[in-house]
Amino acid sequence: MTPWILLQLADSALPTGGFAHSGGLEAALQLGRCAGADGLERFVAEALWSAGAAALPFVEAAHAAPERLEALDRRADAALPEAIANRASRAQGRAFLRAAAAIAPDAIAPLATRVEAARLPGHLAPLFGAALSRLGVPAADARRLFLYQTARGTLSAAVRLGVVGPFEAQRLLARAAAGCDEILAATAGRPPEDAASAAPLLDLAQAHQDRLYSRLFRS
Repeated sequence: MTPWILLQLADSALPTGGFAHSGGLEAALQLGRCAGADGLERFVAEALWSAGAAALPFVEAAHAAPERLEALDRRADAALPEAIANRASRAQGRAFLRAAAAIAPDAIAPLATRVEAARLPGHLAPLFGAALSRLGVPAADARRLFLYQTARGTLSAAVRLGVVGPFEAQRLLARAAAGCDEILAATAGRPPEDAASAAPLLDLAQAHQDRLYSRLFRS
């Protein structure tokens, strides 16, 4: 892997469909669960812990054994019973795979073929891990990048929803780094069988998204 690939994967311009999703933030705002920069910072921490507990085990397992992708993807599907979160994970997973294939078709095209041939759901976490493994990205960097994209996507949605401005969002993104290190340490080596949500109130907000009278995001 060249360092340029990791920078490209971390770039917000990577077309993974993340701009269509707020990760439950839009619903949380309308439900009164998040207000201002302080409320947003707490929400981002919740979202990161949830990603660490529920998704990172699949990222790590698929990175270590891409040949297990079929089983891991189906387990990820069963671990996401809530319809909106499941739909968002599938959409972002398949979009990420398309973007990765554009960067390195020789490495990623066989993975995309397997997903289609087995009619897999295509969830983000296992596809992310398997794709970064094939791209030669170290496991530690893959896990860190997954959390970074979670934080960046949530804060990007917050800017478009008018919760904070772009400079405040960057300040909060930098502040989230310490929490990310704690999450990475706490979830290292956790098997997919132990994956579970760490933020039930966030899950409830996410489930409310389709009931919003007006909305900008799909999730």
